[in-house]
Amino acid sequence: MKQSILLSIILSLTYGSISGESISKNARVGEAIRFIQVWLDAQRDYEGIPGISIAIVHDQELLWSGGFGFSDSVERNPTTSRTIHSICSISKLFTSIAIMQLRDMGELSLDDPIKKHLPWFNIENTYPEKGDVTIKGILTHSSGLPRESDHPYWTGPDFTFPSSENIQNKLGKQKTLYPANRYFQYSNLGLTLAGEIITTISGMDFDTYIKRNIIQPLKMRDTRTFMPKNMHGKKLAIGHNARDRSGKRTPLKLFDAKGIGPAAGFSSTVDDLSKFGSWQFRLLEQGGNEILNANTLREMHRVHWLDDDWDPAWGLGFAIWRKNEKKFVGHGGSCPGYRSSFILQPDSKIAVAFMSNASGVDVGSFTEMAYQIINTAIDAALDMVNIEKPLDPRFERYLGSYLELPWWGELAIIAWEGQLAGIYLPAKDPLKDLMKLRHIEGNTFRRVRNNGTLGEEIIFETDNKGTVNKLWRHSNYAPKIR
Repeated sequence: MKQSILLSIILSLTYGSISGESISKNARVGEAIRFIQVWLDAQRDYEGIPGISIAIVHDQELLWSGGFGFSDSVERNPTTSRTIHSICSISKLFTSIAIMQLRDMGELSLDDPIKKHLPWFNIENTYPEKGDVTIKGILTHSSGLPRESDHPYWTGPDFTFPSSENIQNKLGKQKTLYPANRYFQYSNLGLTLAGEIITTISGMDFDTYIKRNIIQPLKMRDTRTFMPKNMHGKKLAIGHNARDRSGKRTPLKLFDAKGIGPAAGFSSTVDDLSKFGSWQFRLLEQGGNEILNANTLREMHRVHWLDDDWDPAWGLGFAIWRKNEKKFVGHGGSCPGYRSSFILQPDSKIAVAFMSNASGVDVGSFTEMAYQIINTAIDAALDMVNIEKPLDPRFERYLGSYLELPWWGELAIIAWEGQLAGIYLPAKDPLKDLMKLRHIEGNTFRRVRNNGTLGEEIIFETDNKGTVNKLWRHSNYAPKIR
């Protein structure tokens, strides 16, 4: 199976310039996608994740989506880009968009107290002199509300989520945690109440409203406001625990978010979230109205809350952060057995969606690293003065992985900038220690130092049939394993 994965990685994409063609066919972008594939395939194995899926979008083009591992580790059903996962708190983005739709229709104001729309909102305000909980407060997690409804639904093994009625009945026994608009406190209770407001104002149940006004118009055919139980173990991946001390991950029973659904109940695929990303790029570029007014989406992407220590920053529903002088928006999700991440960089028009069917996975590191790798390549592809040449076909036989035990897992040889390069796996940041190689003659290459000078030799050894079987460096060798 590993050999077939590697073969598809080597052969799946062709090279070309971007003039009049899909940008994914550009040489540098093709290399970047294969780089990501090699890296993810290895990381999944080394981290013991049952299955992962990812989609990478540039503007209106799905550059690549795919999966590794299994949605059901017992039946060995493969994970693909169409495998359904819980997206948990990414649900909040859809709930927030619905609130903003109602705001634009004049049905509510962000400054409205929650009680104006939910007469049963009777939580004890610990700081009444500091003001009321508002709709804007719950979208920015600065409302002062406690994090959760007072039910132990994050406690296993049953993960018993409350119904809407249960939440309402318990609310009067809870207290606000902070004064309104004083501190950031992430609150599932807050976005749950946003869902109740949507139901009250629209006159339809939450699921129907979201489906009619967001999911269906975006043709997100595998996105739901709930977990489809009839697909569990089939198209819906089986969730797993975080690793225990022995390194094992055990399967978890399927949860039902019930009344917490507006905050954490949605399910989707990376292919569907790629449509969600492309819609935002389209709306921001073209303006007008599609699901939302373009200016409303920009408003949601702006910082509306910044804690005193400047971390975190939050928009209207969206998390907002900066890295390498670039602004990102998005959201993560963590529910029993599943972790997911959706990030969007408006200027480069790149979005990445990542899902895993296991808890305890640093999904944000996967989306951010995939972004960095693909952004580097797209920048080069769009620079018409610096169009890279494809890898010399003679060098394709060197591609693959070489065993580096006991010092490391493996050294993967990949194509990069039209040459060969090496990455040690596993790696949280494979770009940081990327080892570029320059061909000298025959099977001999040399490492390119950061200042451009040449370092030690890397020699590929072949058998009498010309098949590569070893890589020599510093008088020691690593056997080729795939």
